Amino acid sequence: MTVERYPPDCPNNMERALKVGNRYIGDGHPVYVVAEIGVNHNGSLDIAKELIDVAKHAGVDAVKFQKRTPELCVPPEQRNQMRETPWGYITYLDYRYKVEFTKEDYGEIDNYCKKVGIDWFASPWDEPSVEFLEQFQPVCQKIPSAALTDQNLLGKLKATGRPLILSTGMSTMDQIHESVNLVGQDNLILCHTTSTYPCEPEEINLRMIETLRKEFICPIGYSGHEVGLIPSVVAVGLGACLVERHITLDRAMWGSDQAASVEPGGLERLVKYIRVTEQAMGDGVKRVYESEMPSLRRLRRVK
Repeated sequence: MTVERYPPDCPNNMERALKVGNRYIGDGHPVYVVAEIGVNHNGSLDIAKELIDVAKHAGVDAVKFQKRTPELCVPPEQRNQMRETPWGYITYLDYRYKVEFTKEDYGEIDNYCKKVGIDWFASPWDEPSVEFLEQFQPVCQKIPSAALTDQNLLGKLKATGRPLILSTGMSTMDQIHESVNLVGQDNLILCHTTSTYPCEPEEINLRMIETLRKEFICPIGYSGHEVGLIPSVVAVGLGACLVERHITLDRAMWGSDQAASVEPGGLERLVKYIRVTEQAMGDGVKRVYESEMPSLRRLRRVK
């Protein structure tokens, strides 16, 4: 797969960019907004489709899912732990199977996203899940924070040749550098995040976006788990070129990620606020605007 790093006519101040699907993500380009469906569908294709519709209506660029091979991802000591679920009192391993979509399910998701006109991709949590997702030729692959130190998985994902998005929650700077060195920066978007659901304001640490921009040359994004919209919008002002938020039909729904998710109305506002922020950031060059001229002529006392 050929990686398109920069547009052919891209000026120097826009070189921190990567092509994902039909879009460039990076400095000087519109923020790429990702609606993380994750497992908030609770194993229901109908709910997944409703969430895709919500994302499309809000003007989101892509939806994201999570793909696991339960017997590989659930530690042995947790497999037989009992849990209250919508399917009754079952083991944690059985629960993980309940929220996994099949090949046929993902085929339907793929067709539905193409029909409504929205990108989709997923976070594979293990090597077989990488191969599973590759059959659908997603626009990119997402590396979850939990897998940042899984060198075998990172190597498998790098070998796909697809653009990679790497989340950096619960990781040290040394670990981030090691993982980035493994996958390289030519085909990478690095996302600041904190892996607490929901995340308290004092732990969001948005200035890490600036730190990552200084440390790395790849595009930098933000994956938010906070309650509310303000930090995700501020992240754009600090240079995030991609913003990802979990979405839900209702935060009261069953599931561990629902409380840190954005409901349909909030998602619409978030996209609107992001687009307004993009316009308001400007280019940093001071100028006198034509709209200011009447005030200048009326109010300026000294020429």
